[in-house]
Amino acid sequence: MIIEQPFKPNDTITIKTTSSDEIVARFVEQDVDSITIQKPLALMATQQGIGLGPYAFTVDSDTKIKINKSTVVFFAKTEPQMASQYMTSTSGIATAAPASSFKI
Repeated sequence: MIIEQPFKPNDTITIKTTSSDEIVARFVEQDVDSITIQKPLALMATQQGIGLGPYAFTVDSDTKIKINKSTVVFFAKTEPQMASQYMTSTSGIATAAPASSFKI
């Protein structure tokens, strides 16, 4: 049996909400009722495939955002290739992603 380790601050996580939003963000912390994130980006379908775009247009990306767990279907560590694309989008630093079957 594989035991998942708790998320650490700055881990890249994916959150799926009850409204079908899929958010990739930096994990800050969680408590019983909420998940706190920073730099949220939403998955968007484009003509070239899946892309990342702003999740909240009117909030500074460094703002810590609390998401109520009652609106969350699941949250998990982001797949490595998408995490690499996310890091490039939020920091401007390109990282080498491990090989993956995930297509962007």
